[in-house]
Amino acid sequence: MICDTLIIGGGPSGLMAAETLLAAGRSVLLTEAKPSLARKFLMAGKSGLNLTKSEAPDAFGAAYGDSAPHLAPMLAGFGPQDVQHWASGLGQTLFTGSTGRVFPDAMKASPLLRAWLERLTAQGLSVRTRWHWSGTTPGAFDFDTPDGAVSVSPKVTVLALGGASWARLGSDGVWARHLLAAGIPLAPFQPANAGLTVTWSAHMARHFGAPLKNVAFHAADIASRGEAVVSARGLEGGGLYPLTPALRQGAPLSLDLAPDLTQAQVADRLLRAGARQSLANTLRKALSLAPVAQALLQECARPLPRDAAALAAVIKALPVPYDGVRPLNEAISTAGGVPFAALDDGLMLRDWPGVFCAGEMLDWEAPTGGYLLTACLATGRWAGKHAALYG
Repeated sequence: MICDTLIIGGGPSGLMAAETLLAAGRSVLLTEAKPSLARKFLMAGKSGLNLTKSEAPDAFGAAYGDSAPHLAPMLAGFGPQDVQHWASGLGQTLFTGSTGRVFPDAMKASPLLRAWLERLTAQGLSVRTRWHWSGTTPGAFDFDTPDGAVSVSPKVTVLALGGASWARLGSDGVWARHLLAAGIPLAPFQPANAGLTVTWSAHMARHFGAPLKNVAFHAADIASRGEAVVSARGLEGGGLYPLTPALRQGAPLSLDLAPDLTQAQVADRLLRAGARQSLANTLRKALSLAPVAQALLQECARPLPRDAAALAAVIKALPVPYDGVRPLNEAISTAGGVPFAALDDGLMLRDWPGVFCAGEMLDWEAPTGGYLLTACLATGRWAGKHAALYG
């Protein structure tokens, strides 16, 4: 089969690349291994689709860490305001939460995806589902399909195959073997936005499932304010996820259980609470520490000092030992994949002319909170824009 433009991968990056290519007048065939498109996108939207985050460009870009310089031109071309305008153009009314996170009023991905696919279909997008990329032959991409083996010979190709987490939704990283076979260097996959494995004592069992609120997390030079949940396996949650790059390297983790107070203020409150009541009552009345926070104190720093200044120091920097981050298949996203050094400025593979890459298969990572989806859309648009000019 001969086609003008081939896109492999039907998630947000692939669909944005398709939209950009169609707008440029290119004919597009999009293939997807799963029976339907954008399954991870739909799953992420079940708990409230966080499209992007409304904040200053410098702060937004900083969330991408070492990858920020590579992604900067793409985010400048399609950043948070552009994402909101795009979603509004698909009939979605949006609202911005107190933290700057932007959501559709529907709080789901399905209405947006349905409107998007209707528009792409009207623009001429051709879609083939259950097409599994099985490898390449000279000048062609080979697929296993419900109708047997098919080879596609495109003028230009965009790969938007996702990372290597959530395999059941399509992001299984199997594509890596095809790129390695083609001589493309890859960075090893690593879990990103992942929980921590912690071996708790039996005393923590009654707190499993309890939310840990109003806490600041610290590891290496990364700090995050947010929530987490104590589970039988350890800790997980949005407040913890930004620390994954440091925690993967084994950096010590500490928790500030009173982030709105200085250490001196904590000590003063403990002193004023007096020594006549139990420690639990002192912590509850003086600092409003919830039972789960008190349990963590006892778990990680027992015996607790009774001296107010010493106890304040522990409360402000509670060391939490852990056994590593959760495995790749449990992570929300992944680091690793196609390094930017293997790509030109248009996201075309230097050693595979005419083949562009986009989305989570690139070697970048970012915390949850709208950063992941925005960069997937931005890189899809960037790859589509440059692919449209090729061939």
